[in-house]
Amino acid sequence: MLLRERETPEGLLVAVCDEECLGETYEHEAGSLTVTEEFYGGSEADADDVVDALTRASVANLVGDRCVGVAVGAGLVDQERILHLDGTRHAQLLWL
Repeated sequence: MLLRERETPEGLLVAVCDEECLGETYEHEAGSLTVTEEFYGGSEADADDVVDALTRASVANLVGDRCVGVAVGAGLVDQERILHLDGTRHAQLLWL
């Protein structure tokens, strides 16, 4: 998995993707999602790194079966709220 963290005026923004998703575009009836290097490209991370970053994030975007599965397994993303895009999963996380 690739993990990228950015501090913003609104808090920590975390982007996570499965490595094989980088550079791909996924279609959905609501639109499309391109997994760009500029937004998702980051350091290699394991499940513990991802969970740590997500618990500190104000907002997060996740693309890929593995990273979304890690977030679901940690109780951070509800299985019912996951979008399915061209055979992969996408989730967003927002802490209020």
